Formats: sequence, structure tokens, C-alpha cells
Amino acid sequence: MQRRDLIKAGLALPLLRGLSALSLSGAPLAAGALPARGTPFDEQTVPALARRLAAAAYQPPVTALTPSLQRISYDQYRDIRFDPRKAIWRDTPLPFQLQFFHRGFLFKERVDIALVADGIATPLVYSPSQFSFGAAPVPSDQDVGYAGMRIHAPINRPDYFDEICTFLGASYFRAVAKGQNYGLSARGLALKTGDPGPEEFPVFKQFWVEQPGKDASAITVHALLDSPSAAAAMRFVISPGDETVFDTQMRLYPRVDLDRAGIAPLTSMYEFDAGDRIGVDDYRPAVHDSDGLAMLNGRGEQIWRPLRNPAQLQVSAFEDANPKGFGLMQRKRAYAEFADIEANYQRRPSLWVEPVGDWGKGAVTLVEIPTGDEYHDNIVAFWRPAQPLRAGSEHRFDYRLHWCTEHAWQPELATVVMTRIGAAPQPGTRLIVIDLAGGRLSRLNADARVDADVWASSGSIANAVAHANPQTGGWRISFELTPQHGKDVELHARAHDDRGPLSETWLYRWTP
Repeated sequence: MQRRDLIKAGLALPLLRGLSALSLSGAPLAAGALPARGTPFDEQTVPALARRLAAAAYQPPVTALTPSLQRISYDQYRDIRFDPRKAIWRDTPLPFQLQFFHRGFLFKERVDIALVADGIATPLVYSPSQFSFGAAPVPSDQDVGYAGMRIHAPINRPDYFDEICTFLGASYFRAVAKGQNYGLSARGLALKTGDPGPEEFPVFKQFWVEQPGKDASAITVHALLDSPSAAAAMRFVISPGDETVFDTQMRLYPRVDLDRAGIAPLTSMYEFDAGDRIGVDDYRPAVHDSDGLAMLNGRGEQIWRPLRNPAQLQVSAFEDANPKGFGLMQRKRAYAEFADIEANYQRRPSLWVEPVGDWGKGAVTLVEIPTGDEYHDNIVAFWRPAQPLRAGSEHRFDYRLHWCTEHAWQPELATVVMTRIGAAPQPGTRLIVIDLAGGRLSRLNADARVDADVWASSGSIANAVAHANPQTGGWRISFELTPQHGKDVELHARAHDDRGPLSETWLYRWTP
């Protein structure tokens, strides 16, 4: 795990300490540990726990650790590694394995984990023998517990169990599809994100992992989430492959009325690209985990909003009813577009949220936070319901998370592949260039009649044209923007002909 990954995951809040359990390694239980206790488990177990949790007063989490672990450094924490020979289901024909993260450094919170087989949940117990410690201190406490877990499966080749997803830090989790590296994260729930006051970070305090069958293509994880404002039960059916899919069920139980809840939140990093390089002194042409927010709204309009690294916090809300999907996408896929042989940003996943069922009215909300480096996530996107989620009630949100390279929504439409912004010849005017590729547009002759539909909320637009690009085989929209002094400008552009739209809708907020 790279330092950047540790920093990004370091938003974890403390978790409640749970029961001891059965040793993974089969070793005798440590003094003071409880014997293994299996308890009945079914689809209603975690929702019932979440309801009871929400009906009670919130209990602040406990983060107590032995002094040696409490003061552990970054380098020492990196030395603590789970022994893959102790992985759950390693010596079985099952297609998945589990490994675990140690507590310490940024991850002081304890997470309880149980295995479910034949309707019985059996908790797992920690043992130092499951880890190698290198230069890090070996804990004397035999009941330290885990900070999180990761799931392995043979996703890239049949004889090797790759890490396909991790659950570590608050309610954060990440996954990859075949051939990808880790990038952006998902979260269980976002509360007060982008608000003037402090953000609230719900935590996954307990997991139950169902034992898969020997021919299973998916593994099921249940999670109990808690925070001062709400508790929730979540269920993930995880199917790894060319596209890794999390079929997700959420049952949310607010302790207080939630008028600023973020459902299906995504968290990513964007530092700069061709349209956003003011003040950038870097050899690389771009640095980001994601380069745009994509949306397919309830009216069937496909939208692309390029991300920005703004000078000040920026929040955008795209109102909708029953959205068909949204996601933070990484469209650049060539090494030369990043030129970074270590980060390999071209291999970072896109993450598309596909709502299941009726989500009603609300807004896809985008939060862009200024950043001066690539080590901290500064982009958040989520669904915010229009009506408050009332305390004492159950609120259901089902959706699919698609960890993918690309995702086709309306293949007949060209997509935005690049946004470039620079000075125009006239003083005070900006030249904006949007490159398009694919769809019906790519099949038109270079001399076909294609119009550029461009408008701005303020200022003036001039010389808006759409024309073929013989160098790429795609098309380009370009126009000049003369902004009104001191005012932000909301921009809209798309290509069309007499049959209708030829491209997705490009949206952008220009700021002085």
C-alpha cells in the first residue's frame, strides 16, 4: 500500500470494540478471549441490528491500543503485513479468500468480522501469528482485532488470487476490475459533505462475510454502519471480472432528520489536466484518478461535467428525478496522457452508480475541493434526496456499483474525450475546445452539416462551430467566451444535426 493510499484512507473514525471469536489459524484462544460462539444469521439480522442501534443513544467509539501501536509510524505500519498463508479459505477449492489489516497508525479503530456458513455467523479472533511485523513492535495484547479486510480472487489469471477490493477506514471501500490498479473510493454514506461545518464520517463497525460455494462467481458481504446521526445495514454482492459489480442494498435508519445526506457517495482525486493547468509546474500532462462526472438523468439526457481543481470550494447540484445513473469516470486510458510510470493513472477504474428502483426527486451533487497535491482526495459525488430522511423511519436505497474501464450508456452519442481552455486572440476572451469521439458522429462524412449548440448563463459566446478533426477521426466543438466581469459562467455545449443530438451534453462552470 502506497503512502498516498494510506493518507486517502485515513479519514477513519473510531469503531466500537466487539466480541472476541474463533482464531483464524486454529491456534488456542488467548487468555481472556471468549470461546467461539456461532449465532443464527439471515437477511434480516443486520437490518434488525441497525434499527436497534438507531433507536438507542449513540455511543462514541473506542480507539484504545497498546502504547506501541498507538504511536506507530507510517514506515512501521507498512512493515505489518498479513501472512497470505493464513488467508481464510486458502486451503480450499473456494474461489475467494479473505485477508485482514492490522490496527495502528491512522487505523486505530477496531472492526469486528464474522464468517457466515449454513445460516450461522461465527466471529473471527485476532492473533499476532497472522502477521509479520518487520521493524514494527509485536503487540503483547492477544485481542487487538482488525482494522479492515480485503477480498482476493483470481481475476487476472486463474492461478493467482489478486486483491479485488478492500474495506478500510470509516465507511470507505475500493475495488478494481481486471487489469486495473486502485484509484477512487466508494463510501457507505456521506453526511454534511461540502457544508460549512465539519463533515460527519459514518463507520463500518462490523462485517459478516458469507462463505461462497466452490463454483460461485460472487461473494456476499454484510456491513453494519453507525454514526451520531444514523445507523444503516448494507449488503454487497461482489462479482469480480472485466467489470467488477457491487449489487448494493442499503437500509438507512436516521437518529435525526437528515436533510443533507449523500447516498452512494464516491470519492476521488483530481489535480490538473489540459483545461486546468494555471499555476501547474509538473512534467506530466495530467494527474487525476477521475476526469469527469458523468450522468444519465431521468429524462434520458447523457451529461459530462469535466472536473476542476478550483481556487475555492465549489459545490454543484444537478437536479433530477429518478436518475438512471451517475459516476466519476476516468476516460483517459493511454500512458502518454499521464506519463507516470509509477502511478499509472491510465489504469485507475471508473465507478458508475446505477440506481435500482425509484429514488424520487433530488440532485446529483458534486463537491470540488482545492488541492495542491495528488495525495489527498478532493472530489466527492453523491445523490442527495430532495426531501429530508426522517428520523425513526427506514429508508431504502438499492443500486449497482460498476468498477469499470468505460461504461456505455447511449452508444449512439459521441462522448467528450478532452476539454481544453486557453487565451483567445481578443483580450479578456477565453477559447474553449471540446474534442468528441464515437457514436453516430464518427460515421458522418467530414463535410456533413453538424451544428454546435452552445450557451452561457452570463457573458457572451462567439464563433461557436463544430467540425471534423482529420488527425483523430473525431469531431471538435470550439467557441470563444467573453465572461462578464467577476461572474461565474455556467456553460453548455453539444453537437447536433437535423436528426437530433450527436453528442452527450457538456457542462462546465467557468470561474474568474
